[in-house]
Amino acid sequence: MQKKDGMMYAPVGKTKQVCEPGEFPIAAIGLDHGHVYGMCNGLIEAGAELRWVWDPDPAKMEAFRNNYAQVECASEKQQILDDTSVRLVVGASIPSKRCELGLEVLEHDKDYFVDKPPLTSLDQLQAARAKVAATGRKYAVYYSERLHAESSVCAGNLIQQGAIGRVLQVIGMGPHRLNAASRPEWFFQKEMYGGIICDLGCHQVEQFLHLAGASDATVTSSQVANYGNKQYPELEDFGDVSLVADNGATNYFRVDWFTPDGLGAWGDGRTFILGTEGYIELRKYIDVARDAELDHVYLVNQEEAKHIPARGTVGYPFFGQLIRDCLDRTEVSMTQEHAFKAIEVTLIAQRDARKIE
Repeated sequence: MQKKDGMMYAPVGKTKQVCEPGEFPIAAIGLDHGHVYGMCNGLIEAGAELRWVWDPDPAKMEAFRNNYAQVECASEKQQILDDTSVRLVVGASIPSKRCELGLEVLEHDKDYFVDKPPLTSLDQLQAARAKVAATGRKYAVYYSERLHAESSVCAGNLIQQGAIGRVLQVIGMGPHRLNAASRPEWFFQKEMYGGIICDLGCHQVEQFLHLAGASDATVTSSQVANYGNKQYPELEDFGDVSLVADNGATNYFRVDWFTPDGLGAWGDGRTFILGTEGYIELRKYIDVARDAELDHVYLVNQEEAKHIPARGTVGYPFFGQLIRDCLDRTEVSMTQEHAFKAIEVTLIAQRDARKIE
């Protein structure tokens, strides 16, 4: 598993099938972001059968087949859309094009599982909401910093069990390594990637709404900057946002592209969760200068203070839940409204962000 480059970070978990062999065929369309590998890994581990792949770039398809030998390369996108046996399409195209693909997928009576950000404008969000309402299909989103991190899953379980009481505040730190030389051209074009809050901040908004048990949030402040990469004038390398949820919980998060090369992971992702009866800290990808292992959880409450090594303990239940949701037409993995609300709040923060010069 690649830990130095977040774009190619693709966790591998344990196989825990929730459906019969061949019951849930899937396909991948759009391979512009390496998250597609993590998305497919999670679904395959839960019992999905990966049948098809298509991308305009044959080299990307060939690289994909090197990881998934069973997959067949489609000659064109329409070949997959017309295959009535395919239940869900996994998409990780350029962010600004993800909604367009999603509308096509839903129109062809399939569910859609898209990398974050799932879209890049409020107009696209309106179109996606309308298409979901018209078709009854799912527009699921890979908010990987919660869904594909056992520390985050563990924290959610602890909160549900009442370990820290009512959640009052969540602070999120989402630093990433830039690796500019390996990035595609679209990565530096704001219209394509949507801005740093849209691209990276949607993780933070989603986890805040989930951990705080909130349905909505108001943006109280947001700001962006290009502090250290003036050679890429459309790149935002820093952003921060403050939110207040509809249940009174507050949130502050920072996202940036300043992870130094000395860190043994692509980013020192951390989350601090304050409750009325205690607090939790997550060190998601590394415990700096102490332990290179993933998924450290620190819990302090009225009874104890302890370190919980979460790696290999709780797995990634989202993927199996998503498969069952698609088969059973339920909303256990994540409600559609939550998936859309997270990006809605994010896009408002991006739109209204003050630019620091």
